[in-house]
Amino acid sequence: MNPIKILLVDDQPLFREGLRTLLSVHPDFEVVGEAGDGEEAIRLARSLLASVVLMDLQMPVLDGVAATRRLHEELPNVRVIVLTTFDDDEMVFDGLRAGAVGYLLKTLLQRNWQRRFAWRHAEKRSCSLPWQRKS
Repeated sequence: MNPIKILLVDDQPLFREGLRTLLSVHPDFEVVGEAGDGEEAIRLARSLLASVVLMDLQMPVLDGVAATRRLHEELPNVRVIVLTTFDDDEMVFDGLRAGAVGYLLKTLLQRNWQRRFAWRHAEKRSCSLPWQRKS
């Protein structure tokens, strides 16, 4: 099976570096690029053919909600999972309404989210990737 191609989008380089490191030890994941804002994310998603975008919500230039909306419209096969610190954040709802398939708490433990990510992607390869959902 081919690895899941992931684009990391967060305005904090240290967070992206840590996330890249966590993902790099798992053979099912391939980080194909990194972006520091929403505009760069859209440009890279078009050219790198990522299947999943891990998208921070609060970024300069173009925030994660607006970038998610544009990706959902322009590249509907790309699954966006929003990254957040708090699961009760109204921006999470905005991101889901914009087209994200779920959200990921930045504070999840490495083993827990890697296992869930791989399992969900394998189970729902052609469907949404429901990480955590809001009603």
